[in-house]
Amino acid sequence: MARLTSAALLATALSALPASASAETNGYTPEQVCGSGFGRVAGGTQPVTDHLGIVRGHVHLLHSVRTDQYCVVTIKSSFVGQLTPTRAALVRRGFFRSHSTFPDEGNFRYYAGPVKVQVKGGCFAFDGRIDNVPDNRRMAGVQIRAYGGSKGFDHCGGHREARRGSS
Repeated sequence: MARLTSAALLATALSALPASASAETNGYTPEQVCGSGFGRVAGGTQPVTDHLGIVRGHVHLLHSVRTDQYCVVTIKSSFVGQLTPTRAALVRRGFFRSHSTFPDEGNFRYYAGPVKVQVKGGCFAFDGRIDNVPDNRRMAGVQIRAYGGSKGFDHCGGHREARRGSS
């Protein structure tokens, strides 16, 4: 009986955790954030996970055939509505191992981005990050930092990306 009571108390305590402790519905889609004409690139949705493997959101790569631009946005599924450090970035590979990074990072409530870049004839990677505590409010305790993105410079401009979704 004591174990059953302890389990019930634990379940009640977990259900009472603040919204930031569980995955939430954000309400924004990558297509809304990037705008009309952008569709998701095949393989361009990656989870943003913390050190325990918990998904805290997703970073999305989209492309517009009309403007030949790429768009990256990181959409939070944890800490939704809270001002926490969030990042979306495109990293373009340059000559001689140089890279150009195009980030949007700051304390955001729902998403970071859109980052829009025209990449013709070059290759790039994309990444996202979601934290639980604003940089200016670091304190002792549990700090969560989640990362995600492409595995390398495998998205290249100058050719049509395989896409799914709207055109």
